[in-house]
Amino acid sequence: QVQFVESGGGLVQPGGSLRLSCAASGFNLGYYGRGWFRQAPGKEREGVGCISNIDDSTYYADSVKGRFTISRDNAKHTVYLHMNSLKPEDTAVYYCAAGNPIDGGCPLSSFGAWGQGTQVTVSS
Repeated sequence: QVQFVESGGGLVQPGGSLRLSCAASGFNLGYYGRGWFRQAPGKEREGVGCISNIDDSTYYADSVKGRFTISRDNAKHTVYLHMNSLKPEDTAVYYCAAGNPIDGGCPLSSFGAWGQGTQVTVSS
């Protein structure tokens, strides 16, 4: 059974950067694409971006394009979310899950094996 563990969250000032990690255990990372999602208080979970296990293509939500980047290290079975120019509206619990992009997007319903999440707070 694949399990994911997210880490790297914390408190950061607006304009700052964080790198989140999503470590996989229990299965070969190469079999799974990965998605990053977030959920702010009182809001629905939304897609941030995802990376394909077939060709490493990446897709991002419009709200994070140009600021966030997804990368993967197969040797470490880990996928990263590099977040730059953070804004207060990026504050949320961030989750990773297994799945692949569909039609150029990262539909939440196509991802599973969710991690427990890591809190990101952007505040001065």
